[in-house]
Formats: sequence, C-alpha cells, structure tokens
Amino acid sequence: MTAEPIKARTGLSAVWSRLRVEAASAAAEEPILASFLNAAVLRHNSFQDALIHRLAATLADAQLDNLVARDVVAEAIHADPAIAESAAADMTATDERDPACKSLLQPFLYFKGWAALQGHRIAHWLWNERRETLAFHIQSRISERFAVDIHPAARMGRGIMIDHATSVVIGETASVGNGVSLLHGVTLGGTGAKGVDRHPKIGNGVLIGAGASVLGNIRVGDEARVAAGSVVLKDVPENCTVAGVPAQPVGGRCAEPARRMEQTLRDDD
Repeated sequence: MTAEPIKARTGLSAVWSRLRVEAASAAAEEPILASFLNAAVLRHNSFQDALIHRLAATLADAQLDNLVARDVVAEAIHADPAIAESAAADMTATDERDPACKSLLQPFLYFKGWAALQGHRIAHWLWNERRETLAFHIQSRISERFAVDIHPAARMGRGIMIDHATSVVIGETASVGNGVSLLHGVTLGGTGAKGVDRHPKIGNGVLIGAGASVLGNIRVGDEARVAAGSVVLKDVPENCTVAGVPAQPVGGRCAEPARRMEQTLRDDD
C-alpha cells in the first residue's frame, strides 16, 4: 500500500504543548541548563516563535548575526506556515522512529539531522523567492556546521527523519516525499555535468540505509527500501527492497520500512 501523506495528527498545538512540558521537566532535572531551556522553549508563546529563535541561533555566523538571521527566519516562517508544520512533523517522525530519541526536546535542541532539514526549509523558501545568494549562504552554513549538504532547490516533504545525518548529500533537482527515513552517508546524486533534471525522486515512506547512493533522474517508489551501502542506478518499484552494487531486488516486501526502520532483509509477507 502506498504511504499516505503526513496528516494533522502532528498538529502544532499538540507538539508545542508536549515540547513545553518536556522542557520544564528537563529544566527541573538539570538546573544548570534551566536558563538555556527557558531561552530556547519556555519563554516563547508559540512553536513558531521557538522555532524562529532556535533556527536563528543555528544559522547565525560572522556574516549573518543572530538578529539578522532571526529576521530572515521569521520572514520565511510567517510567509509560509508549512515550514513550521513540517518542522513539527519531522520532530514527531524522529521521536516515533529513532529508539535513541526519548523526547521531542532532543531533536529540537540537539539532533543535527532535524536542524539541518529545518535550515534547508528556510533556504528553499529563499530560493523560491529568487534570493539565491542568501539561500546558498544558508546552505553553506548548514554544510559547515552539520556536514549535511542539501541544495536549496531540492524539494523535501514532511515527516522526514535524517538519522545521524553526517555526510548526507541531496542534489539540486532531487525530491524526497513524505514520511521518508534517511541514514547517514546517503547521497541523492546527479549524473552528467549539464543543468538538467538529473537527480533522484524519492517516493513516500521510503527507507534509505547508511552509505547508500541513488544516482541520476530515477524514481524510488513508495515504501521501497534501499539497503545500506547500495548504489541505485535504475528505478525501484513500490514496496521493493534493493541491495548491492549495482542494486538489485532482494528479499521480500517490508511493510512501512521508513516507520519501522527494519533493515534486515526479511520477508514480511
């Protein structure tokens, strides 16, 4: 069955309420971080305000100080409500799929895959506004800080988890659907030196394992699974598992691979 788009169950109000409770609990548990938690979460009136503060702190550098970065992020989030909605969905996806994640607070404060993805959402908005120089500046900042390189033009769905995240590369004409899970070292790369549609299109609910490379203008179908270390050079059908160099169909169908994070090649049927 094709994965459905992420829905309003990851609503901002529910995420915001839980995030505040977790921040208050963490502040009581670790008083040395209480000031930080208050600044990052508790003093804000909405998830959007807290997200603006967090991303500004993440993206600021010597060329783009915190106040200017805050203005840029706020402009994007106020102009496009989908940015905050997607950030909340990404947090919920990480909490649901990563067994090492114990709260929504963890990705919001500490997980570089989540932070890099939200920074990309700001860069992508700037790209669509034809502010390409600033979009590239933010892309560069994300790459320097988190070792994640997503071209500002790449299209990303929501409910995405980028686990560990180091060395993830996503090219200019790539697209990633809803509910996808990517592990560290994944490359969604292009073929050829001409500026044409040259990068992969990843469907909904796909799992791509660590170190896998998907190359060229090919499609990975909904709820497909790409094994770690694979090199994918041709289309992958829906609900199919591929592995190897070059990747070939193996094993059996894995139901909801991105959600279950099952990476052994077992047949679930």
